[in-house]
Amino acid sequence: MTDLMPPPAYLAFDPARRRLRLDPHEPAFFLDPYQAYAFLHGAANAFFWEDYGFWCFGGFDDVNRLLRDRRFGRQNPAGIPDSRGVGKDRSHLAAFDGIEANSMLELEPPVHTRLRTLVNRAFVSRQVERLRPRVEALANELIDRFEPNGVDLLPAFASPLPITIIAEMLGVPVAMAPQLLDWSHQIVAMYMHGRTRETEETANRAARDFSDFLRGYVTERRKQPGDDLLSLLIAAQEDGQRLSEDELVSSAILLLNAGHEATVHQTGNAVRSILAQGGDPSRFFTTPGATAETVEECLRFDAPLHMFLRYAYEEIEVQPGIVLKRGDKIALLLGMANRDPSAFAAPQAFNPGRADQKNVSFGAGIHFCIGAPLARLELQVSLKTLFERKPELHLAEEPRFRDSYHFHGLERLAVAF
Repeated sequence: MTDLMPPPAYLAFDPARRRLRLDPHEPAFFLDPYQAYAFLHGAANAFFWEDYGFWCFGGFDDVNRLLRDRRFGRQNPAGIPDSRGVGKDRSHLAAFDGIEANSMLELEPPVHTRLRTLVNRAFVSRQVERLRPRVEALANELIDRFEPNGVDLLPAFASPLPITIIAEMLGVPVAMAPQLLDWSHQIVAMYMHGRTRETEETANRAARDFSDFLRGYVTERRKQPGDDLLSLLIAAQEDGQRLSEDELVSSAILLLNAGHEATVHQTGNAVRSILAQGGDPSRFFTTPGATAETVEECLRFDAPLHMFLRYAYEEIEVQPGIVLKRGDKIALLLGMANRDPSAFAAPQAFNPGRADQKNVSFGAGIHFCIGAPLARLELQVSLKTLFERKPELHLAEEPRFRDSYHFHGLERLAVAF
């Protein structure tokens, strides 16, 4: 392309070989990956990211298609999917691997189908829409507790809301929320680039303690079922099959982790995006339709998950010149796909009313996020309530993203009012 923009100084790209050298811990990148994405959309939507060691796809159509392509999956043909691969000593990761081995996110049909059907039946039976009044009440309670002049919105609002809702849904004590968050953060650290042995051992302890905690609650619920998700998971059946205890524990951990981690990041990112538009932020939430459109644009504009990994199940030529062998890992760059100029008019502009509103932030295909309806409801209710209650809310300092490219979220979100 004759009008190809110059590459940012912090990356090196070989267009002939489609090779990218870019340290994901480079501050200029993780603070704003969209500059690199804009360059790459012009240079090559598919490239080999040398720092990770696999092919990455960032075009919207490619990502959408590959998420649905059954020749790829989450389950490593050679073992448990993991950012360190297989073939190395994993004896110190027995508890972590035990959770992964029964997690529907890491499995493929037919096991995935059975697990998802059972969990989805229990999840949907709660009728997510029924939670709207509780989410609104909780959002108001949290706002009532704000310090008079300003707060860090992440611990004061973005984090406690989704962890409280998912804890109440599962039927575990809300008072345990800080401990649940600690365990979740320690487990999620396993998916970060450049993790250490200490990270692995901490994650394994968290996986063991989290599992032990939930097993105790499963035992209680078997004796005394309640009107909660854990009881419904225990009772759920499909063709006479139930979830095993290991599957129950893995499913509960997945729902707890996924039920708050991405929502916290998306809430922070959304507040930042909306405040950057200036003016009265409550103008984006005047009707239910406007609220829904605003949340969808927040999901597209600054997604909380930027990289989703899959494995090839056979030899595949994905694009001319890109041939994958069975077992090869690929990355689908969700955040990059959401800013693809071939899929969106003015992709760098925040425009809730856009005619081309779509995103891949929840994935697609059989691994489409099971909690997407709940996440959307929480975002719609919490953001609308926040900006209606605090229309004068503004940034007290420039928010800074964490050094965690994979999971794109803020370190702090200090606001004043």
